[in-house]
Amino acid sequence: MPTFISAPRVRGISVPHRKHTDDSATAAITPPGEVVIPLSMHIGRPAEALVKPGDRVFVGTLIAKATGFISANTHSSVSGTVKALREITASDGSAAACAVIESDGLFEPDPGIRPPAVTDRQSLMDAVQASGLVGLGGAGFPTHVKLAAPAEGKPPLDILVINAAECEPYITSDNRTMLEDWEDLKAGIEAVMRHCGLRRAVIGIERNKPRAIEKMRELFPEKGDVEVLPLRCSYPQGAEKVLIANATGRAVPMGGLPADAGVVVLNVTSAAFIGSYLRTGTPLVSKRVTVDGGAVLNPGNYRVPIGTPISHLLSEVGWEPERAEKLLMGGPMMGTALYTADYPLLKNNNAILALTSEELGVYRIDPCIRCGRCADNCPMGLSPVEIALALEQKDLTRMRNLFAMNCIECGSCSFVCPAKRPVTQTMRLAKGSIRKAGGR
Repeated sequence: MPTFISAPRVRGISVPHRKHTDDSATAAITPPGEVVIPLSMHIGRPAEALVKPGDRVFVGTLIAKATGFISANTHSSVSGTVKALREITASDGSAAACAVIESDGLFEPDPGIRPPAVTDRQSLMDAVQASGLVGLGGAGFPTHVKLAAPAEGKPPLDILVINAAECEPYITSDNRTMLEDWEDLKAGIEAVMRHCGLRRAVIGIERNKPRAIEKMRELFPEKGDVEVLPLRCSYPQGAEKVLIANATGRAVPMGGLPADAGVVVLNVTSAAFIGSYLRTGTPLVSKRVTVDGGAVLNPGNYRVPIGTPISHLLSEVGWEPERAEKLLMGGPMMGTALYTADYPLLKNNNAILALTSEELGVYRIDPCIRCGRCADNCPMGLSPVEIALALEQKDLTRMRNLFAMNCIECGSCSFVCPAKRPVTQTMRLAKGSIRKAGGR
């Protein structure tokens, strides 16, 4: 066995849980009359449109095909007619190509849907790529890439880590996956372990989910090859490198990937989807999302077709738009603020939060007092103060030498800053400067 770098346990910071919806079983909403489906909802090369206005599509019809290894398929979430191909402004300000599909309300499945034949690693990878699966915890990285055999000279993959930490406040959709989709989750974990030759798995769950821990222990008895590991409630427990350290004792090398530590990390909902896809052949066309926040009248977990306008979802569950100070995709620590409620639901959305001014608070930004709390609490061991100074001086070499690109943008630094400075945004600007200069 290769020798891996050992890692100390990463403690993280304490954030309020606000898991108001952990007992809310997943409910359906009335589907929208029209969906707007971005053709690329993943990291990597854009998918290529396969449909044109006037085309008839079904639930699960392939509407955009992956154009490379690091790319992902996109499917229709409704049956109906392609109304238009157009661009919208994505949450990061870029232009996103979309298919606008008018639903016929019938939700007829594509006649070509059937369970895939999976016998080995390559056929599993092919099936997962065909399904359109990307990381459902928020990152949007094409999942089949994680399952590939390591390149020559790299250590073998031997551990599967299931990320069920769900450490962000408010979000409970992964918790509901463990309580409601446990059969598919078990099947997905077993399939990945079997076909990828992984000797053991660790399911990391924060201790504030006792029912999920109990359910997983029912599924996977002690002394088996799957360990259920209750984790200390801390943030960012669910960050890949933090979770790997706390679940396996291994460290991902600086600038490396989980595979460099011999580990495959899958979000728990991603693993459950794999089990579902192998059973049914239905691609990724809907998502369980937590809808919460002070401006939401009926917080809960809802099953929503991908491409549903968020305004429709919020209208269905009830909300008070005049009280919503900020609308987020994702949690309050790493979520993306939306400029409009008409933005469509994406594959990797796990929550929609409509937060009031009372929840957000009002803070004054003061000068940095060099207290060092940002560095003390950075899970990657970075020094945001020094990186900010290098950014101000436009010193790219120093930013690289300070490993600015290793920032995971978790928001811990901003959370602990007594001056309430936008530290995370500064780190993001530093990374952007390095990328613009052609660096990593």
